[in-house]
Amino acid sequence: MLRRDFIASLAALAASPAWAEGTHEPGLKLDGPTPFDPADVSGLARTLSKHPYQPPARVPKEWTDIAYEDYVSIWFDVRNALWNDESETPLRLDVFAPGLYFPHPIDISIVEDGMARPLRFDFEVFDKTDKFPDLPTDDTLGYSGLRLRAELEKPGIYQEFAVFQGASYFRAIGTGDIYGQSARGLAINTASPDGEEFPEFRAFWLEKPQSGSQTFMVHALLNSPSCTGAYRFEITPGQPLTMDVTSHVFPRVDLENVGIAPLTSMFQYDQTNRHRFSDFRPAVHDTDGLSIVNGAGETLWRPLANPNTLQISEFIDNNPKGFGLLQRAREFGDFADLQALYHRRPGVWIEPEGDWGPGAVTLVEIPTQSEIYDNIVCYWKPQAGLKRGSEATFSYRLTWGEETEQGQGISVLNTMIGAAFENNGTIVAIDFAPASSVPEDLSEVEIHVESTAGEVSSGVLQRNPETGGPRLAFKFHTGEETLIEFRAQLRLAGAPLSEVWLYRWTA
Repeated sequence: MLRRDFIASLAALAASPAWAEGTHEPGLKLDGPTPFDPADVSGLARTLSKHPYQPPARVPKEWTDIAYEDYVSIWFDVRNALWNDESETPLRLDVFAPGLYFPHPIDISIVEDGMARPLRFDFEVFDKTDKFPDLPTDDTLGYSGLRLRAELEKPGIYQEFAVFQGASYFRAIGTGDIYGQSARGLAINTASPDGEEFPEFRAFWLEKPQSGSQTFMVHALLNSPSCTGAYRFEITPGQPLTMDVTSHVFPRVDLENVGIAPLTSMFQYDQTNRHRFSDFRPAVHDTDGLSIVNGAGETLWRPLANPNTLQISEFIDNNPKGFGLLQRAREFGDFADLQALYHRRPGVWIEPEGDWGPGAVTLVEIPTQSEIYDNIVCYWKPQAGLKRGSEATFSYRLTWGEETEQGQGISVLNTMIGAAFENNGTIVAIDFAPASSVPEDLSEVEIHVESTAGEVSSGVLQRNPETGGPRLAFKFHTGEETLIEFRAQLRLAGAPLSEVWLYRWTA
């Protein structure tokens, strides 16, 4: 899967000085207008779904055969950004070159006063070093993605806040964050032995914002062998950044393994599995846990794992209130990484609008030995799937930033797992956040620890002098077990004091 660091490198190149002025008139250009209504996108997706899938055109093979070093030696010259010469327009649009991981050009149109004008492909809007190879250019070339920038912190300085590039992937950041996990329009057959299908955003329509606008509107058409879709994104940058998403999905076939509002991230190790990796850094991950507020109002926290074999967890629910992949480790010392700056990666919280019915928040954890691969996926899986010929609508809000989570009860700050003294069992230590709801006398707090197998101690609760919050520690013996599910919670007078901590231990 595509890595966020690849996008970060493109962002750095976009801010680099141009190598040459060129001889063309600078700036992205638009073609002639045609009438546009947002409902047109749904109509187009509906019509496409009734016909067999047609694969999109590909750029010349020479463009996809280039190396990573070649691709990052060509970048968009931000002096050519759309609306660069319109100070009253509060947005700047950049584009990405095709090639390497991006074989299919996309269509981009600008909407103003009910008219859509396609963005004309122009190779001259890019700058490149002398190391960029001499590649063929023909009418199959087109832009591979788009980037949005606005004045977020300083007047006259346009900082990026969202990128749409690659299949149906898109990324965003709260102001001051750096790119981390990604979202997608739709997930199909994730972790299936028959292989995953990656739907693609084939066309975008960006509405030109009015002066003073703080929210920006993007429409997108999705297409794949199994379905089509129409998407609307209302994006409000800031800390945190919010995206209000409405998706209309039109299946061409019955979709049983389908993921709504999917997120993709990376987790290699932390203090639960640190012993497996020889690395100077204490932890390496974009996110460290899955948070869920289920339909019953219960708040769950599931620390992520990097298992030895693929594992899938389903948290059965009905009308979830929210879920997301979060980064609770927020200090530089949590990672000690001067380059990746993992402590600045945003969490993403998904808040469904309306009733999503029965289904499951699904977590897929894929083994990885390297931080360069995304190995974590989560999404909502409707219990009944999506039927061929139907029309399904899902609306939700994505919140990207440092403080994104919801729910009740004191939260888990950290989970540590390791061998007990003289290898006599395994110890789990869970640090909870400090809160006024925690009594001074911790003996008043009830400890609830459950497991599906193995021998588990009742647990000990102490105050952590560094965090100020309580630490729960318990020991377990696995015996011959290879998989054990744990559940722990702190309660006060029978009522929940903390969120529910869940963990899957595997041999």
